[in-house]
Amino acid sequence: MAANMYRVGDYVYFENSSSNPYLIRRIEELNKTASGNVEAKVVCFYRRRDISNTLIMLADKHAKEIEEESETTVEADLTDKQKHQLKHRELFLSRQYESLPATHIRGKCSVALLNETESVLSYLDKEDTFFYSLVYDPSLKTLLADKGEIRVGPRYQADIPEMLLEGESDEREQSKLEVKVWDPNSPLTDRQIDQFLVVARAVGTFARALDCSSSVRQPSLHMSAAAASRDITLFHAMDTLYRHSYDLSSAISVLVPLGGPVLCRDEMEEWSASEASLFEEALEKYGKDFNDIRQDFLPWKSLTSIIEYYYMWKTTDRYVQQKRLKAAEAESKLKQVYIPTYKPNPNQISTSNGKPGAVNGAVGTTFQPQNPLLGRACESCYATQSHQWYSWGPPNMQCRLCAICWLYWKKYGGLKMPTQSEEEKLSPSPTTEDPRVRSHVSRQAMQGMPVRNTGSPKSAVKTRQAFFLHTTYFTKFARQVCKNTLRLRQAARRPFVAINYAAIRAEYADRHAELSGSPLKSKSTRKPLACIIGYLEIHPAKKPNVIRSTPSLQTPTTKRMLTTPNHTSLSILGKRNYSHHNGLDGNAEDLGKL
Repeated sequence: MAANMYRVGDYVYFENSSSNPYLIRRIEELNKTASGNVEAKVVCFYRRRDISNTLIMLADKHAKEIEEESETTVEADLTDKQKHQLKHRELFLSRQYESLPATHIRGKCSVALLNETESVLSYLDKEDTFFYSLVYDPSLKTLLADKGEIRVGPRYQADIPEMLLEGESDEREQSKLEVKVWDPNSPLTDRQIDQFLVVARAVGTFARALDCSSSVRQPSLHMSAAAASRDITLFHAMDTLYRHSYDLSSAISVLVPLGGPVLCRDEMEEWSASEASLFEEALEKYGKDFNDIRQDFLPWKSLTSIIEYYYMWKTTDRYVQQKRLKAAEAESKLKQVYIPTYKPNPNQISTSNGKPGAVNGAVGTTFQPQNPLLGRACESCYATQSHQWYSWGPPNMQCRLCAICWLYWKKYGGLKMPTQSEEEKLSPSPTTEDPRVRSHVSRQAMQGMPVRNTGSPKSAVKTRQAFFLHTTYFTKFARQVCKNTLRLRQAARRPFVAINYAAIRAEYADRHAELSGSPLKSKSTRKPLACIIGYLEIHPAKKPNVIRSTPSLQTPTTKRMLTTPNHTSLSILGKRNYSHHNGLDGNAEDLGKL
């Protein structure tokens, strides 16, 4: 009963797909809809498989920096299997909220901020335990360090200097040290100090009555007196006493100089009503994340001003009123919800007799499985016996997982054992003897393709669909013209290095200027019409032989048929080319037959 009871603040698994791993979320609210269903407002956590490879590299770099500073077990001391499984325990917090049906909850888990003083093996020893150290922004695709990190370690400890000996001078820079602002052993009594503070409050109330902006904000005398009794007035009064060596007459004269009474105002009086409303709205959205509050709501305020206003705002009646409203809303909302055990997963493989709980491949079984998936080994642990099997991966791969590995896949988002591609990354020396097979397998592993294990009937690699790149005419022209800048062999060896298009354009512009100054000679230049007419006058054309037929009523009149001259250079279709028509080859016989 208690295992299926979920409350606000619990870290839970959500199932959005029968074949994908669980989603890890934290319950913020439990709301009942109009239809009677319960929806959970949750905070999203992301796995390594959910973010891009570029961000994964940044996360690994951040993890290495933490290892160098910590004194606990480093990743180099772990085995390949432990390194593989440790990546499945890492999550990334986000500020994203979403609403999911409570019926999709599949169990509880534990998520904690990475503790630098604790060994990473402690997360592997506990079931359903995860950690996070970075914050992921799904909209901006960025990773940032969590501002709530536990500041434990030597870099956060204060350096205590040694005690000075008698007569030894203090060589520290005095301007960076603390300044004494009050002496408890003053000649004044507590009653005299309290009387001076009352005088300072009265001066502050009178100063607010003379100030136009303050009289608008505090129109009544009661409000002005309350504003004058704030800490900023008391601090100014005690500082004035200390600076004048606790001389009451001299300190009182400073409170009321020649220009009028001194007015001391804090952030509560400096902020307008609209700015206070913006702050309350931002606090409702971001909480105590003052950097985001300043960036999105109050960019004209300094961070110090916002923090000071926050702690002063907590002493007002407005804060107490909002706290009561939130408590009343929390009382009306659901505190917990009961979710029964979910139904069997549709990915589980049924046996030939229709009983999903039958043992596949156990000793004593003599039936022949009809499902092609039956009889295959587990893709993670290579086991051949399990009380239940589940189909995993693309349907054309026909892969399956045992019950233990399937539960590991759903909870942690990966296989329990490292795959062949990860093994090659960890140990670059291949185990295959044939270099051709070795290069083929490594090439497929680099592409991240699923490779069948040796326990499968067909130990083969599924190839991808072939494709080709269609090169444009401008690209071909650039290869010929800009050979000095575009070095194809060097570019092919470094496919991820961007090509400098600006240099190619500059070289093309220079080459184009050279080509425009000396145009290329075309082989098929058309001769002027006057030259052709003069040539035909000197060499008149011969009359072709015309076949004439006697016209009759039964047969229509035939058209004139020209005898086809025998040219030496015809085109592919047997017709004259452009050079024959224009007389560019200088053959008099061809020109005479036009």
